[in-house]
Amino acid sequence: MEHLHDERIKELELKANDIRQTIIEMLIEAGSGHTAGPLGMADVFTLLYFHALRHDPKHPEWSERDRLILSNGHICPVLYATMAHAGYFSVEECKTLRKFGSRLQGHPHREWLPALETSSGPLGSGLSQAVGMALAERMDHGKQSSKFFYCMLGDGELDCGQIWEAVMLAGKEKLHNLIGIIDRNNIQIDGFTEDIMPLEPLKDKWESFGWHVQEIDGHNMEAINNAIQEAKAIFNKPSVIIAHTIPGKGVDFTERRFEWHGNPPGKGPVDVVPKEKQGVEALNELRTLRGLIRSEHE
Repeated sequence: MEHLHDERIKELELKANDIRQTIIEMLIEAGSGHTAGPLGMADVFTLLYFHALRHDPKHPEWSERDRLILSNGHICPVLYATMAHAGYFSVEECKTLRKFGSRLQGHPHREWLPALETSSGPLGSGLSQAVGMALAERMDHGKQSSKFFYCMLGDGELDCGQIWEAVMLAGKEKLHNLIGIIDRNNIQIDGFTEDIMPLEPLKDKWESFGWHVQEIDGHNMEAINNAIQEAKAIFNKPSVIIAHTIPGKGVDFTERRFEWHGNPPGKGPVDVVPKEKQGVEALNELRTLRGLIRSEHE
């Protein structure tokens, strides 16, 4: 995985901005879906699909590909938008999100779209699936296998007991080919995570189960890249990256507000922007931000 020079960082930041715009456009068209998590994780998904992940959009079933398991399936707009921009299907198809007969369901359905590794929806089950895949890979091909299994997790779903069963098993089996990435945005559908079910000290908890743990700024491309490189260099335990993100990142009136967890533009809080203007305002902000990204790197 190559070092991120300034020009490459600029390319990735611009791509993440494009992906955020696509997310807003598909949510507007659908009239339903999640805003906060997808916008917040756009940088991580961009770094993965355009830099770190070993995959081939032209051959989505390539046997030597890395696997990405989306446990928090409700943030699938960012997965779909990133895959589209990476070349798995047309960006225009993103506007079929949640429509009857669409391949882009409100939660991913693995039989409907190439390169979806699992179907997801019920929170808490994705890490168990990823552990099973990583363990099976080691049983079939030994510790020399070059595949990595990335499991994307929401911090709210860490309330689920099944997550911690999977954490224990992965630690026991020392699954070095497993990398968890937690969207630590501090919100869930009913409020802030630390009010509903406190998670801290989160780093200490994962370490106590035998995981290598890193905490990063989930919007810093270089930090994301360095964390993944470090995780891949650990050979005696699984790794987890706690990515601190801003929910609703890139749109001022959606940032850090749990009310945008499950609402699309047009159905969010009206105390800042009226419902009928939310979609247009969100796109305008992101387009303005794109210009700022360009100027910052010049």
